[in-house]
Amino acid sequence: MTEIPKNHPRYESLLAREKVASGVKMGITSIQGLVAQGRGESFDYLIGERSTSSAVHAERAAVAALLLAKNPVISVNGNVAALAPDKVVDLADVTGAKLEVNLFHRTETRVHLIIEQLKANGAFEVLGKNPDVSLELPHDRRLVESRGIYSADVVLVPLEDGDRCEKLVEMGKTVITIDLNPLSRTSRKATISIVDNLTRALENMIKFGVEMKKEKKEELVKLITTYDNKEALFEAISEIQEHLKIMAAEIGY
Repeated sequence: MTEIPKNHPRYESLLAREKVASGVKMGITSIQGLVAQGRGESFDYLIGERSTSSAVHAERAAVAALLLAKNPVISVNGNVAALAPDKVVDLADVTGAKLEVNLFHRTETRVHLIIEQLKANGAFEVLGKNPDVSLELPHDRRLVESRGIYSADVVLVPLEDGDRCEKLVEMGKTVITIDLNPLSRTSRKATISIVDNLTRALENMIKFGVEMKKEKKEELVKLITTYDNKEALFEAISEIQEHLKIMAAEIGY
């Protein structure tokens, strides 16, 4: 991976690009994942490359859902494994969630490499190698394990495809997504949509998880029952609008 000076004004953004590009070279990330990374980065500009108040609110609700779940599962794809394997493992540890590899462009080699990547970052067990159930979807993201995503009551699906998100919701699951685009089908269909950069979101959720494990169950339930995803998405779009107004004012035309 190319060495990037830490004082570079675009350090975090360039580092993410390098991680995804390295993921492609390693065989973890698909070529299509590079396009997805670029699309997400463009939306990160629009929110000001920060965790907004609406994102933080959604992240806290998401952690509450994971902590209260009977069988929480975090779905991992190639971009997630390339960008934040350590953080996704840490979040699973904090919340007691299982990890399961699930890919649109699935090959057994990629599944194996992602599992090894997660284990190299501290994961003990990673599901996804032996899918035994098929969801009603026309592509390989239908392949899941019965003791993982299929039987989960809460699923965190970072950087998700809209159709599988919709299918999981139809199955009665609480679906949490991390998606920088508040207008995407995934964001609009999920139960809890976190409009934030993947790495920032996971870091926040790990921190919240450590803190919220000490809270009473009633407080966690209140967080979930008072959360409104449509309101959160409306706020996210409003935050983009406000940020654009500030940027336009700075140009000073």
